[in-house]
Amino acid sequence: MTSHRALDPRDLAKVAVFAALIAVLGLPGAIPVFGGAVPITAQTLGVMLAGAILGPWLGALSVIVFEVLVAVGLPLLSGGRGGVSVFVGPSAGYLVGWIFGAFVIGLILWSGARRPTWLRAFLACLVGGIGVIYAIGIPVQAWVTHIGLPQTALFSLAFIPGDILKAILAATITMLLWRAYPPAFTAYSRSRLAKAHAPDALVDSE
Repeated sequence: MTSHRALDPRDLAKVAVFAALIAVLGLPGAIPVFGGAVPITAQTLGVMLAGAILGPWLGALSVIVFEVLVAVGLPLLSGGRGGVSVFVGPSAGYLVGWIFGAFVIGLILWSGARRPTWLRAFLACLVGGIGVIYAIGIPVQAWVTHIGLPQTALFSLAFIPGDILKAILAATITMLLWRAYPPAFTAYSRSRLAKAHAPDALVDSE
């Protein structure tokens, strides 16, 4: 199993690239909601892509690397935020959720020996990139802000349309990259293709 083997230096380089991608996606800024406490950011797209392309373990690792850099003070979150304080604020649960979300995305997309499809990539991003992140982020936000859980969940509906669009985009990018350049994926992901035993494994099934 990939998680128990020595990490491939090329895959470690990809982890660094995706940590950088998550950071870059914070540069356009954010749309403030809840008074700016939990901004809408494009960085969730990077989390979705990390899980889909790197697989569960390295996808989660890329998010951890990014968040360690944030914790040491680099202003890599949207709006130039950084430091340990963001991990005890209203968005703390969402940041933790990013790690588990990337893991679940990779797990769903690359489970078994099935070749990836756009639909499974999209569903993986919905479950991991929205469901898992919200399941962790909303309760923590409600606890930190002292707002009731139902009301916080209702407020969070403002994120849904944008996150669905990001899931569509992440699934599309993943499948285009899978067809055009499979080496971009990690050894974990490519091994699933080898097990599929399909001569047209680079062609998405309809």
